[in-house]
Amino acid sequence: MLFVRPGRLADLDALEHMARTAQPVLHSLPHDRRALEARVALSEDSFRADVDFPGEEFYLFVLEDSESGKLMGTASIVAAAGYSDPFYAFRNDALIHASRELHVNRKIHALTMSHELTGKSRLAGFYIDPSLRGEPAAHLMSRARMMYIAANRKRFTPEVFSLLLGVTDENGVSPFWEAVGRKFFGRNFADIEIESGGRSRTFIAEVMPTYPVYVPLLPEAAQRVLGEPDSKALLAYEIHLEEGFETDRFVDIFDAGPVLTAQVDRSACVTRNETRLVRESAAAHGSTYLIAHNGAAGEFRCVLGELVAGKDAGASLSHAARAALGVEEGDAVRCVPLHAPHQDEQSGDAQ
Repeated sequence: MLFVRPGRLADLDALEHMARTAQPVLHSLPHDRRALEARVALSEDSFRADVDFPGEEFYLFVLEDSESGKLMGTASIVAAAGYSDPFYAFRNDALIHASRELHVNRKIHALTMSHELTGKSRLAGFYIDPSLRGEPAAHLMSRARMMYIAANRKRFTPEVFSLLLGVTDENGVSPFWEAVGRKFFGRNFADIEIESGGRSRTFIAEVMPTYPVYVPLLPEAAQRVLGEPDSKALLAYEIHLEEGFETDRFVDIFDAGPVLTAQVDRSACVTRNETRLVRESAAAHGSTYLIAHNGAAGEFRCVLGELVAGKDAGASLSHAARAALGVEEGDAVRCVPLHAPHQDEQSGDAQ
């Protein structure tokens, strides 16, 4: 069974392998082993810490196969993006250019460098083993983070955001970077992507344009990809929408990928949450749910399981699911339907 748990120093070898092989680059997992070790140690401290408000905490999650013990993915939460240095993005503003004399009234979009997202909690570092792409495991790995946020509200801001990969071609070339970033950096997108450290490096403000970039002046290829997710990020995009994220007026400062935001109070993991009591019996046949349990000393587990609709039905979990969650009969678990009810009905009609 696949389950999500906090990463730990014992996972360092597997995490280092992910950091070196993941495409696109995982800013949450440094390539340097010492830096990676420090990042994992920070995560362990963050999970154990008694937190009243978000700060420099960093939460690293891993997806483990309980049968083999192999790690199959990772994802993370940054409690406050840009805690040390501002987090930069382009804000897509609509400016009105009008002349009564010429009878002209045009709405022109312009990109302005902004650090308004600084301080907000961010979902980051999503990676799933290629053998699992397109499977429910991707939903589990990504949305387990929101299950943790929903259960630990003081640790995070009321609004969270996620930055998705922008459009690149088969050679990794970004049309937006070629039109904007390269003009200022004079270097390849991949090089600056590694150096940027997750969009919170001071050199971004030093080198990138401080004046608005008028969108109509950009090449058509760059305009087309503005705010569009890359094909490799479409699944992640759909998963975020499932949770309740929406596109915002911000785009990535390098590849113009979409920035998605969500009010935690309005997210699926809050509005559709059911607290159920575990029952020791064979797993029931029903709808698929995200099932999570917060243990002592920062322990957290999340799995996918089938539950019968209705809180009174409890959570009838298989032995494997109970073992993965670390729960026994009578323990309370947080349960959230993986899909909206109308989607479940539609998929059932299609079968």
